[in-house]
Amino acid sequence: MSAWSQVVYTYDGTYAGFLSCVFDSYAHREEPAAFRTPEEPQALLWPERAVDTDEAHAQRVLRSFGKLGGAGARLAVRGFLTCLPEKELHLWRFLKLGYEAGPSVGRMLTDSRVDVLRKAVWHLEHEAHMYKGFVRFSDQGGFLVAQIEPKNWVLPLFAGHFTARFGGERFLIFDRTHGEALVHQPGRWEIVPMDDLELAPAGAEERQYRALWRRFYDTIAIEGRYNPKCRMTHMPKRYWAMMTEFQSDGDALGPGR
Repeated sequence: MSAWSQVVYTYDGTYAGFLSCVFDSYAHREEPAAFRTPEEPQALLWPERAVDTDEAHAQRVLRSFGKLGGAGARLAVRGFLTCLPEKELHLWRFLKLGYEAGPSVGRMLTDSRVDVLRKAVWHLEHEAHMYKGFVRFSDQGGFLVAQIEPKNWVLPLFAGHFTARFGGERFLIFDRTHGEALVHQPGRWEIVPMDDLELAPAGAEERQYRALWRRFYDTIAIEGRYNPKCRMTHMPKRYWAMMTEFQSDGDALGPGR
């Protein structure tokens, strides 16, 4: 059997685009040395090939995840949402292993190709869970707005939580890190690109709600049990910039209710 040639794949950065690369790697017997988007610096040690996103090819690869079992398919899908460096390369190596090992790949925890992805997905899911409690909304003329700065792409993971909890509300959660927003209106929601978000000055009622929330937060604190290290364990400091209880009323990044 002839060896696979190594190439650098350039693609559009979408999940469908990545799956199209996986399809092409098997169709052309190519082993990816790296994955890049057009905006990123290109590696020069290997030949470069641009891969166009092909939805039909992407769907074929997605259906092939059934060979990986439930745990393996979960890693293959959610791994792309993580902030793992070179995640595409790690995913490709995991998929190659999974196609050879079958459903048992999800239990191969001592294999580095599985372990690195499992840890990254755990970090993603943990961050998404944390944001279910740390998102703070602000009333912008009848539209609830929140801002987050996650490390991972968490919007797809907690969209169902917030759309179910606020099913009758019009709201938006802006992911400043990835330039996207979860937009919800009663009966439908979608995740859309968004470069920036400019908030109108808070009205009197909104400022009152913020002040009440901060007062509640301060009132339930027990002075004798003040433990900043413990608080940062359960509420890491990187979340504070978007949380009302840590803002003064004039802070621009503190929408909250």
